[in-house]
Amino acid sequence: MLCLNMPPATLFPPQNKMKTRLMKLCRFLCLALTFPLHLLEITGLYAAYKRVFPLLAYNITFSYNDKMHKAKRDLFRNLGKFANSDGTLRLLEIGCGSGANFKFYPHGCTVTCTDPNPHFEKYLRMSMDANKHLTYDTFMVVSGEDMHDVKDGSVDVVVCTLVLCSVSSVQRVLQEVRRVLKTGGAFYFLEHVVSDPSSWTHFIQQVFEPLWYYLGDGCTVTRATWRDLEAAGFSELHLRHMEAPEVSLMIRPHIMGYSVK
Repeated sequence: MLCLNMPPATLFPPQNKMKTRLMKLCRFLCLALTFPLHLLEITGLYAAYKRVFPLLAYNITFSYNDKMHKAKRDLFRNLGKFANSDGTLRLLEIGCGSGANFKFYPHGCTVTCTDPNPHFEKYLRMSMDANKHLTYDTFMVVSGEDMHDVKDGSVDVVVCTLVLCSVSSVQRVLQEVRRVLKTGGAFYFLEHVVSDPSSWTHFIQQVFEPLWYYLGDGCTVTRATWRDLEAAGFSELHLRHMEAPEVSLMIRPHIMGYSVK
């Protein structure tokens, strides 16, 4: 199998048998076309792309933020309710990338940034300089599955946007989120997810996922992430499905919301 972390198409079978056969055939052809990329991955040469990807992500961020501005503003509008009695708010962002969310955070909160790709730091510093209303603690090069340097119950809010699509284990990330959050703290998320099995969006996701996986540095477009959130053991879950306006059809279905420990 060329692309790890990708659920098989049979998890979301289309109703029409002919459509299913066509989807499988097209996916196979896409897998064949991406075989050279798979060879680069297993030989370690694909790692060079991780140096280029932050620049691509940084430039894409501006377009995505413009299209998702209202959704992000609505998502983060009640962050302040999880502040401490003295008004301080300790926020940890998983997979912060180039700092696309900084502009939406409330004045004065202290932000700790994590990302497994160290090459994002240059662009992250640029976003920090552009968002002086925040206090920045540190940038840690760690994966969301293992944030061992973050103490138990040490943060008020954890944020994760467009990250759970590319982690190796969504369940382990959510376990870490619950560990580092204080009791009563909140986890905010905005993620693209798999489309309804009967839709043509789902067909396109299944077919082109192998190529998207490599272009998106491990991004998987067929995850039903809401199921992991429902099973994660939070005391509250506020989640809604939405269609992101004007973004690529591959990632148009989204979920957004927050959960409380």
